[in-house]
Amino acid sequence: MSGEGFTIWTVRLATFLYAGALVVWMTGNRRPWARLAWTGACLFYLAHVWGAFEFIHDWSHAAAYSETARQTEELFGLNWGGGIYLNYAFTILWPADAIWWWVDSQSYEQRPRWVAVGVHSFLAFMFFNGAVVFALGPMRWASIAATGLLLLWWWKTERVRERARRTHGI
Repeated sequence: MSGEGFTIWTVRLATFLYAGALVVWMTGNRRPWARLAWTGACLFYLAHVWGAFEFIHDWSHAAAYSETARQTEELFGLNWGGGIYLNYAFTILWPADAIWWWVDSQSYEQRPRWVAVGVHSFLAFMFFNGAVVFALGPMRWASIAATGLLLLWWWKTERVRERARRTHGI
């Protein structure tokens, strides 16, 4: 497999496991599997980052910034590479989140809702951009479908939970 192939397939596996982890996590009754999928997805993502810098950007921030700017201009007409800094934040946040879950799962699962929503919102935003906005071909269409199904499922799950809260006075 080429370096580019490695880089592409590691992010595809990360995306697949990320979506799987969300589904398992949202069911609420299989947390050990969600944590394993979450961690596996994170590790594949880190392998993707390594591959991108090793095989594509030659360990150059300037090259990564330039490529981000090129892709942003191609899609939005704005020659700006600042999105790379969001990728760096993502690369710090996700492993930190996964490590927290392994080191202290009780505090992780009891963290304030705004923290969980903030983390998951940022990660979802980044995944959507990577898997839909900046992706091409079948991966883009599969990601659009997966995003739609996840949002629909989450919306239905939240409606059921809200009804239960109202019914039980929670």
